Amino acid sequence: MPPEDLIARLLFRDALMLVIDKPYGIAVHRGPKGGACLEDLFSTLRFGLPRSPSLAHRLDRDTTGCLVLGRHHKALVRLGHLFKKGQVKKTYWAIVHNAPAQPHGLIDLPLGRLDDTRGWWMKIDPHGASAQTRWTVLASAVGRSWLALEPLTGRTHQLRVHCAAMGWPIVGDAIYGIAGRAGFERLQLHAREIVIPLYQNKPAISVVAPLPHHMGDGLAAIAAPESLASLDRPEI
Repeated sequence: MPPEDLIARLLFRDALMLVIDKPYGIAVHRGPKGGACLEDLFSTLRFGLPRSPSLAHRLDRDTTGCLVLGRHHKALVRLGHLFKKGQVKKTYWAIVHNAPAQPHGLIDLPLGRLDDTRGWWMKIDPHGASAQTRWTVLASAVGRSWLALEPLTGRTHQLRVHCAAMGWPIVGDAIYGIAGRAGFERLQLHAREIVIPLYQNKPAISVVAPLPHHMGDGLAAIAAPESLASLDRPEI
C-alpha cells in the first residue's frame, strides 16, 4: 500500500490517539514468517512527533475497520488500560451463514488454543479463558444474516469461533467457516465502530469506519434498500 493511501484512511486524530480504517488482506504486524504488514507504514503517521505511533490492539489480517494507534508511550499506557479493563466498546458487523433463532442474545463460551501446531487457532474450551459476545440480528434473507457483534472480552478469533459454535459461521472464514464454502469469498467481518473514554470529564470518542465494498454487495442481498441508503460504500 502506498503510504499516502494510509493517510487517506485516517478516521480520527488528536494528541494521544489515531484511528485508521484498516484495509482487507494485510496483517497489522509482522508475523513469525515475515512479510509486509501495516506497521511498516506507521512512520507516515507521525505528524511531527519524533516516533511512529504503535498498535493499541489488533485486528485479524482479513478484518477491516477501526484500528486504534497510540501516538506515544503515555498514550499507549492509557489506551492499554482501557482495553484491558473492558472500557472500550467495540461493535463489529458480520455477514453469517444461516440465521439465529432469536433477535439478540449473549454468547458465553470460554476459548482455548486449538493445539500447539495451529498457531493462534482457537476452539471452545470449558477450561479456557472466559469469552462473551453480545449479538443482534440487523437483517436476514437468502440463508444469511447481518449481525452486529459486541465482544465483551478480547480473545483471539473470539467473534469467528463464537459465531461458528452457534451454527452461524461468518461468511468467507477459511478457518472456522463451512467446509466446501470457505475461501471463495472475502471474510465478511468489519470493525464498524469503536467508543473510547479517553479523557476524564469529556464525552467518549466514537469513531465509525465506512462499510467496505466487499461487504456492501453481501448486505444488499440481505437488507432492505432503505436500511443501506445511508451507509458508506467506498471502493476498497
